[in-house]
Amino acid sequence: MVATQEYRVIGTRPIRHDGADKVTGRAQYGADVRLPGMLYGKVKRSPHAHAIIKRIDASKALALPGVRAVVTREDFPPSPVGPGEMAEGVLTPLPHLVDRLMAGKKALFKGHPVAAVCAVDPHTAEDALDLIEVEYEVLPAVFDPREAMLDVAPVLHENLAASRTALDSAPTKPSNIAAHREIVRGDVEKGFAEADVIIEREFHTSRFHQGYIEPHNGTAEWGRDGRLTIWTSTQGLFGVRNAVAGVLQMPVSKVTVKAMEIGGGFGGKNQVYLEPVAALLAKKTGKPVKMTMSRDEVFEATGPTSSTYVTVKLGAKKDGTITAAQATLIYDAGAYPGSPLNGGMNGIFAPYDIPNIRIDGYDVVVNLSKTAAYRAPGTPAAMFASESVVNELADRLGMDPMDLRLKNAAREGSLRASGQKFARIGNIEVMEAAKNHPHYRSELEGPNRGRGVAMGFWGNGSNETSSSASVNNDGTVNLVLGSPDIGGTRATLAMQLAETLGIRAEDVIPRVVDTDSVGFTANTGGSRTAFAGGWAAYELGLQIRKAMVERAARIWECSPDEVTYDAGVISGPPDGEGNARRMTFAELAARLPRTGGTIEVGANVSGRQAGPAFAAHIADVEVDPETGKVTILRYTAIQDVGTAIHPGYVESQIQGGAAQGIGMALSEEYYLSADGRMTNASFLDYRMPTSLDLPMIETVLVEVPNPGHPYGVRGVGEVPIVPPLAAIQTAIANATGIRLTSLPMSPTAVLEALLARDGG
Repeated sequence: MVATQEYRVIGTRPIRHDGADKVTGRAQYGADVRLPGMLYGKVKRSPHAHAIIKRIDASKALALPGVRAVVTREDFPPSPVGPGEMAEGVLTPLPHLVDRLMAGKKALFKGHPVAAVCAVDPHTAEDALDLIEVEYEVLPAVFDPREAMLDVAPVLHENLAASRTALDSAPTKPSNIAAHREIVRGDVEKGFAEADVIIEREFHTSRFHQGYIEPHNGTAEWGRDGRLTIWTSTQGLFGVRNAVAGVLQMPVSKVTVKAMEIGGGFGGKNQVYLEPVAALLAKKTGKPVKMTMSRDEVFEATGPTSSTYVTVKLGAKKDGTITAAQATLIYDAGAYPGSPLNGGMNGIFAPYDIPNIRIDGYDVVVNLSKTAAYRAPGTPAAMFASESVVNELADRLGMDPMDLRLKNAAREGSLRASGQKFARIGNIEVMEAAKNHPHYRSELEGPNRGRGVAMGFWGNGSNETSSSASVNNDGTVNLVLGSPDIGGTRATLAMQLAETLGIRAEDVIPRVVDTDSVGFTANTGGSRTAFAGGWAAYELGLQIRKAMVERAARIWECSPDEVTYDAGVISGPPDGEGNARRMTFAELAARLPRTGGTIEVGANVSGRQAGPAFAAHIADVEVDPETGKVTILRYTAIQDVGTAIHPGYVESQIQGGAAQGIGMALSEEYYLSADGRMTNASFLDYRMPTSLDLPMIETVLVEVPNPGHPYGVRGVGEVPIVPPLAAIQTAIANATGIRLTSLPMSPTAVLEALLARDGG
């Protein structure tokens, strides 16, 4: 279905504004930064997953010709006040941030930074790393979150209280459980007592990395005035600014972060890893310092998503009414608290109106790198479990999987598990589009073939966004943005401003600027940018329209109330001879310099509720019984996108997310040695799907406009990564009769299951 509103710009497919720079190589990424006298930094990392750092001796490294400085934890300034407080306008770093950037008393994961060096070239810096002597006392380590919860597990943080919520009794000793959260609605025991069928299963998922092509980078330079400038590829300029300022204990006004192009992020570039370290090295040397990670550093020392253990229990009546749902989610947070647990808890049963729900979630620290956001953070693992059980429930009841979903579908007014009420959502429209799609209704012939379907959900974000715009006298408009572009947002925000003004998208010139040139803007992530940035663009458009009307009234010597603005045309009352007064946007823009000067406006939006989004994916697979290899034969992704601002970008976002979800389902995995070393830390061994592994992914855009946005926008980037896991699991089950409950469902895993089925 399509949105009922007709637009002139929205819904078209203009060429992206940054396209020429990208395809000609003019676009500047973090690795392209070159500054006079620049030095190159490298990080010394712990070879142990858990160890006390007894001594660091950098004297031999400093004696190496070409080496200019070494920093360790002792070079970081201590935080003067507690987390979240302020001292003389200086931010304090997030809890554990400094320790994550540079180990203090203990190294807590393989790859944990323990020192950093800078030299006149990268090779000398690498040679110097081997000359830094570190004495360790190796400690027992734990990598599985369930094992880490046991009383006998080695404790990572002596100051981390067990089960830090009111749900549990006061802790009496340290624990690796950073948080225990609970969502309860209704009475689950009563709901299960009313059920005719109850299914309970447990599921496991590996860590999955975002797999962006461009490694993390950061370049720092101090000015003689004490100002620090950072060049980096990041999803959040202001997040970097605040983190660096907090770590270094300096006012945010003294830190400028410059936007470089970003070679992929998917949530993984919301964190800082190198920037504060480069800043300390630059301060010591008085020279700019550039740091770039190697690929194995990216895999071992940055944030993938969590490994998980999830249990799901569903109860239903014979007619398919789901009476109760219960889940336990255990997520590994890495070495420091903060897994994407909330995303999993919010999403796990979101597509359904279930009267009795209980969800328990545990955030658990383990001796691995700190996790980071990855596209719909926490939700793919949770809904892999719930959607797989929904499909099994349909099979047990003898119902069509989409009929079961439609019978229990959440809709406008339905209460979520958290108690919040859904506004207008397209959940049912997505389900109906899936059920009626030719793919779903077609026959699937041949042996060892199966079809699966699954739903996906993401709540979408809003947060704070600032932007400004100015009118040029040639009829174009400059649009100033603080949101790094990771998915075509320059174009989608420019299109929303152009729609508001009634001009062409090509006549809006969007630029992502540094932190000194625009107001605070939250990270590009959570599918918030097209929503919040688009709202800011809309507000800018309204202000420009008002100013243009006032300027026309001044020129025509009439009241602004007599002037109208429609589709880029400004009309006024007839002149003295009865002739109509009319100017196009460009004609009036040409007269601005002589009639009062440039029109320049600014806007800030914050705290608006973004519209949740749903998706349904259909997957056909063929399983090779000799090798266990799963081939995707056909794939269809159906999603409520609110209003498709640029349909081409929306389709690409959905296809890209589906491809990443397919990788989670079938091939991607962290292989860990017994001592916590990742043994497949390269793109050769970490098996992401390529074009040879995927069919053409068909997309269906369902447009149920979000009532909370002037153009009906819903975020689209997160949802498509969620359904592939359960859709493919069910397709494999229908092809083989085996329901796999651990990811990835690699050829080895599938073959072992087939052999076990056949008694081989």
